[in-house]
Amino acid sequence: MTEKELCWQVQSTRELLKTPVFDVLEQHSVAPTGLEGDYIAVDAPDWVMVVAEYQGCFVLVRQWRHAAQRLSLEFPGGVTDRGEDAATAARRELEEETGFQAGRLTCLGSVDPNPALFMNRLHVFLAEELQPTGKQHLDDDELLTYELRPVEEVLASFGGGEYTHALMGSAIALYHRYRLMKEIDKEKK
Repeated sequence: MTEKELCWQVQSTRELLKTPVFDVLEQHSVAPTGLEGDYIAVDAPDWVMVVAEYQGCFVLVRQWRHAAQRLSLEFPGGVTDRGEDAATAARRELEEETGFQAGRLTCLGSVDPNPALFMNRLHVFLAEELQPTGKQHLDDDELLTYELRPVEEVLASFGGGEYTHALMGSAIALYHRYRLMKEIDKEKK
């Protein structure tokens, strides 16, 4: 099959649920073969995640995750505000959650969190040359702490123990690619 023969067309969209965090849509779609169906799509703002390095450590946040009913240790991040670009959101989230300001911010890439259901994107940034301000600016319902963990520990332990947030895995993959490409560039010189 060609790509054109694989692409479905949305014929209609109906909002099923509106929440402060996302909207749930029902999309009636038709395949090139004529097959029709109703599919669920979650319309949410884009997300950002910040891989922040400070003195050989990653800056991580520990917070309660309601759906999992447990604490999670993960990279700082959050939701982009309406009209806000991803880099601005990444800088804002880093400072709000950890009190660190990024001297240098590099976009590592953007991925689809789960394209079968979610319509948004996850933008991953590397924050370097961090300056601690000593002041977090948390939202009213944000209860979290930040901690420093050695980079090697986090990379070696991801996928078990305290490091199970799946989106963090995407951030780690993009971080590895960035570091590998920097090493290749260094060897060429």
